[in-house]
Amino acid sequence: MAELATYIVQGLRSPFARIDRELASYDALQLSVPVLQQTVVGDRGLGRGRDGEIDLMIWGSVIPNLSVSNWGREVWLDAKLDPAVPALTIVQQCASSLAAATHAAAQTRAGQIDLAVCGGVESMSCMQIGLTQGLSQTVRRAASSGGPGAFMRTLAAVRPRDLRVSVPQAKERTTGKTMGQHTEEMVRRWNVSREEQDRFALASHLRAVAAGKKGVYRRLLVSPGTFPASDDPIPRSDTSLDRLAALRPAFGAGGSLTAGNSSPLTDGAAACWVASAAGLDRFHAVPPHARLLDWEQAAVEIAVDGLLMAPAIAIPRLLARHDLGYADIDLWEIHEAFAGQVLSTIRALENREWLRERAGIDRDLGAFPQDRVNPNGGSVALGHPFAATGARLLSQTVLELAEMPSGSRAVISICAAGGLGHVALLESV
Repeated sequence: MAELATYIVQGLRSPFARIDRELASYDALQLSVPVLQQTVVGDRGLGRGRDGEIDLMIWGSVIPNLSVSNWGREVWLDAKLDPAVPALTIVQQCASSLAAATHAAAQTRAGQIDLAVCGGVESMSCMQIGLTQGLSQTVRRAASSGGPGAFMRTLAAVRPRDLRVSVPQAKERTTGKTMGQHTEEMVRRWNVSREEQDRFALASHLRAVAAGKKGVYRRLLVSPGTFPASDDPIPRSDTSLDRLAALRPAFGAGGSLTAGNSSPLTDGAAACWVASAAGLDRFHAVPPHARLLDWEQAAVEIAVDGLLMAPAIAIPRLLARHDLGYADIDLWEIHEAFAGQVLSTIRALENREWLRERAGIDRDLGAFPQDRVNPNGGSVALGHPFAATGARLLSQTVLELAEMPSGSRAVISICAAGGLGHVALLESV
């Protein structure tokens, strides 16, 4: 059976806010529910009362929670939408909601479904702190020990080394290093200077501020509650190269990554749609949409290639499959975990040896058009709620493509912890 055309349709998102700031009182469910409700039954979605026409819901969340495992189902139920819609959770770290969209797209291409809503959430402010394994086992046994005496005897058996809490950290389990430490290794390998990173970060902020003034993001934003949805609070209009240069290294003395050229820990939720042509007909007024042409995933050996370098393998493979070069892509939306990560990726994409040895592509893809990257700012300026970033990029890219001629192409690229990369190729309709 021939593959069916698949489309990404603009969804909505909450504002993105720094950890412990404007959205600190909202947990992941409270952030997700209004975004999902307004995406599905608001005047920019299917329209009130038509949520029964959805075939599938996929949601992502990276940070563990003791009371929620299947985020997709729990968010869906709390949103009081059609309980007959299947819902599942997907986790691919920072690429989770992009993975949700391509997972749904595979089913639309096969003719199994026509319309899915996808997205993700992260509430960094409401992250739960755990106990050590030994203390967890002791407390569990004490709670079921049967009587006060047995309870106290069980607790008395706690070992001193277990009397501590476990705070989740943005570290690689297999290496023990933070993502920032890994990126420091990458920028040294690819000779990316501190000044280059600061210039890239400044451009991200200035573009995001300009986009905010033009109302670009207001078409995407929905309030999670009392916090207004008029704009994102993170982009800095008052930053400068001098201010960025004055910041101290964030991941060890002598490093070049700072709080200014890295994405901040962020709260937020985002959604988008995945539809077949028949699925588009279910909207009462079709929102902006783009054709999803293809996608690619890659993984790297962290110690050899660098933690966040997988997109530099996935991108050339995706382009080569369609006989495209870098100049054939009119818009690049590259997730900015760090300015240095984006610049290292671009260095690799222009390196013929890397393309041949690591991506298996023995052809010249041309000079990379850096002036087409993130025209309305990226994650350094807007923030990065891990599992929400993919849906943010998809909806934002759809809006940007809608302003371009039919047939314009865009690449979305996300690096992810674990040495993973997920990229997608879209085309304006």
